[in-house]
Amino acid sequence: MVGAGAALVVTNPSMADYQQHAGAQLVQLATEELCDRQALPMVLRLWIRDCPRLIADQRGALTALAGQVTRRRSFGLFSVFTTQLGGKDLLPSLRLPGYTVTTIGIAGQFLTVQTKADGGKLE
Repeated sequence: MVGAGAALVVTNPSMADYQQHAGAQLVQLATEELCDRQALPMVLRLWIRDCPRLIADQRGALTALAGQVTRRRSFGLFSVFTTQLGGKDLLPSLRLPGYTVTTIGIAGQFLTVQTKADGGKLE
Protein backbone atom coordinates (compact mmCIF):
# COMPACT_ATOMS: atom_id res chain seq x y z
CA MET A 1 0.00 0.00 0.00
CA VAL A 2 2.79 2.42 0.91
CA GLY A 3 4.64 1.46 -2.27
CA ALA A 4 1.57 2.17 -4.40
CA GLY A 5 1.11 5.56 -2.73
CA ALA A 6 4.76 6.42 -3.26
CA ALA A 7 4.45 5.43 -6.93
CA LEU A 8 1.44 7.74 -7.34
CA VAL A 9 3.31 10.63 -5.73
CA VAL A 10 6.28 10.12 -8.07
CA THR A 11 4.08 9.85 -11.16
CA ASN A 12 1.77 12.76 -10.25
CA PRO A 13 1.77 14.79 -13.51
CA SER A 14 3.38 18.22 -13.44
CA MET A 15 2.06 21.37 -15.08
CA ALA A 16 4.56 20.83 -17.93
CA ASP A 17 3.17 17.32 -18.46
CA TYR A 18 -0.35 18.71 -18.59
CA GLN A 19 0.64 21.49 -20.98
CA GLN A 20 1.91 18.90 -23.48
CA HIS A 21 -1.31 16.92 -23.12
CA ALA A 22 -3.52 20.01 -23.37
CA GLY A 23 -1.60 21.34 -26.38
CA ALA A 24 -2.40 18.15 -28.28
CA GLN A 25 -6.04 18.36 -27.17
CA LEU A 26 -6.28 22.01 -28.27
CA VAL A 27 -4.91 21.13 -31.72
CA GLN A 28 -7.56 18.43 -32.03
CA LEU A 29 -10.36 20.70 -30.78
CA ALA A 30 -9.34 23.63 -32.98
CA THR A 31 -9.10 21.37 -36.02
CA GLU A 32 -12.59 20.02 -35.36
CA GLU A 33 -14.11 23.45 -34.67
CA LEU A 34 -12.41 25.45 -37.42
CA CYS A 35 -11.62 22.97 -40.17
CA ASP A 36 -14.00 20.04 -39.92
CA ARG A 37 -17.09 22.09 -39.07
CA GLN A 38 -16.02 24.86 -41.44
CA ALA A 39 -16.42 27.58 -38.81
CA LEU A 40 -14.01 29.87 -40.64
CA PRO A 41 -15.52 32.58 -42.86
CA MET A 42 -15.69 31.65 -46.56
CA VAL A 43 -12.93 34.10 -47.50
CA LEU A 44 -10.50 32.45 -45.07
CA ARG A 45 -11.49 28.96 -46.23
CA LEU A 46 -10.63 29.95 -49.80
CA TRP A 47 -7.30 31.43 -48.70
CA ILE A 48 -6.20 28.65 -46.33
CA ARG A 49 -5.37 25.53 -48.31
CA ASP A 50 -4.53 23.10 -45.48
CA CYS A 51 -6.42 24.12 -42.35
CA PRO A 52 -5.49 21.05 -40.24
CA ARG A 53 -1.78 21.52 -40.98
CA LEU A 54 -1.97 25.24 -40.20
CA ILE A 55 -3.43 24.45 -36.78
CA ALA A 56 -1.03 21.55 -36.13
CA ASP A 57 1.88 23.93 -36.81
CA GLN A 58 0.59 26.05 -33.91
CA ARG A 59 0.96 23.25 -31.34
CA GLY A 60 3.80 25.01 -29.52
CA ALA A 61 1.77 28.20 -29.16
CA LEU A 62 -1.31 26.23 -28.08
CA THR A 63 0.77 24.32 -25.52
CA ALA A 64 2.03 27.62 -24.07
CA LEU A 65 -1.52 28.98 -24.09
CA ALA A 66 -2.72 25.95 -22.12
CA GLY A 67 -0.22 26.80 -19.40
CA GLN A 68 -1.49 30.37 -19.22
CA VAL A 69 -5.17 29.48 -18.87
CA THR A 70 -4.85 26.45 -16.57
CA ARG A 71 -4.85 26.21 -12.80
CA ARG A 72 -3.30 23.12 -11.17
CA ARG A 73 -4.25 21.83 -7.73
CA SER A 74 -1.94 19.09 -6.48
CA PHE A 75 -3.19 16.63 -3.90
CA GLY A 76 0.08 14.68 -3.72
CA LEU A 77 -1.22 11.44 -5.21
CA PHE A 78 -2.98 13.21 -8.10
CA SER A 79 -3.61 16.67 -9.52
CA VAL A 80 -6.71 18.45 -10.79
CA PHE A 81 -6.22 20.76 -13.77
CA THR A 82 -8.88 23.35 -14.66
CA THR A 83 -8.51 25.03 -18.03
CA GLN A 84 -10.68 28.01 -18.95
CA LEU A 85 -10.40 29.02 -22.57
CA GLY A 86 -12.75 31.75 -23.71
CA GLY A 87 -13.46 32.04 -27.42
CA LYS A 88 -14.01 35.79 -27.48
CA ASP A 89 -10.92 36.39 -25.36
CA LEU A 90 -8.83 34.17 -27.61
CA LEU A 91 -9.84 35.45 -31.05
CA PRO A 92 -12.22 38.41 -30.80
CA SER A 93 -12.87 38.52 -34.55
CA LEU A 94 -14.09 34.90 -34.73
CA ARG A 95 -17.11 33.37 -33.03
CA LEU A 96 -15.41 30.55 -31.14
CA PRO A 97 -17.02 28.78 -28.20
CA GLY A 98 -15.60 29.17 -24.71
CA TYR A 99 -14.63 26.05 -22.79
CA THR A 100 -13.93 25.02 -19.22
CA VAL A 101 -12.24 21.63 -18.95
CA THR A 102 -11.54 19.77 -15.71
CA THR A 103 -8.94 17.02 -15.94
CA ILE A 104 -7.50 14.66 -13.33
CA GLY A 105 -3.86 13.72 -13.68
CA ILE A 106 -2.84 10.50 -11.92
CA ALA A 107 -0.08 7.95 -12.48
CA GLY A 108 1.25 9.93 -15.45
CA GLN A 109 -2.13 9.79 -17.22
CA PHE A 110 -4.90 12.33 -17.82
CA LEU A 111 -8.63 11.81 -17.56
CA THR A 112 -11.01 14.60 -18.55
CA VAL A 113 -13.91 14.48 -16.11
CA GLN A 114 -15.94 17.50 -17.19
CA THR A 115 -16.22 19.81 -20.19
CA LYS A 116 -18.46 22.85 -20.30
CA ALA A 117 -19.03 24.86 -23.46
CA ASP A 118 -20.25 28.46 -23.47
CA GLY A 119 -23.33 28.89 -21.28
CA GLY A 120 -22.53 26.01 -18.94
CA LYS A 121 -23.89 23.40 -21.33
CA LEU A 122 -22.25 20.04 -20.52
CA GLU A 123 -20.80 18.07 -23.42
